[in-house]
Amino acid sequence: MFSVAESAGGGNPLSLFLPFVLIIGVMYFLVMRPQQKRRREAMELQNKLGPGDEIVTIGGLHGTVVGIEDDVVTLEIAPEVQVRFARPAIARVVTRADEPVTEADEEPVTSTEPVIEETPNPVVDVRKQD
Repeated sequence: MFSVAESAGGGNPLSLFLPFVLIIGVMYFLVMRPQQKRRREAMELQNKLGPGDEIVTIGGLHGTVVGIEDDVVTLEIAPEVQVRFARPAIARVVTRADEPVTEADEEPVTSTEPVIEETPNPVVDVRKQD
């Protein structure tokens, strides 16, 4: 006859590992793949740096790239003030040196509010003077 131990062990071993495989697959698509994409974009940004680019560091410091060495970027943060940063410390590029600066077309401001003429100050000093 059949014993309880024989009927419990007769399952497919693949069904035991299927939940683990699914969890690993979900973790790959939700965590690891987007992280690799961000890392790849950051490396591309850091490799395209050139003199004249305006950048922002991870710490929020704004500056202009003056020089680039292996893993060091020299920034000018004020006239005649230069600092050195590691390339991975560059968070984003604000403007590139090779991109033309486009000026926004400014339209004249037209207001529908009535213009109020300035009146003299209504506050009068009424203190006694000795």
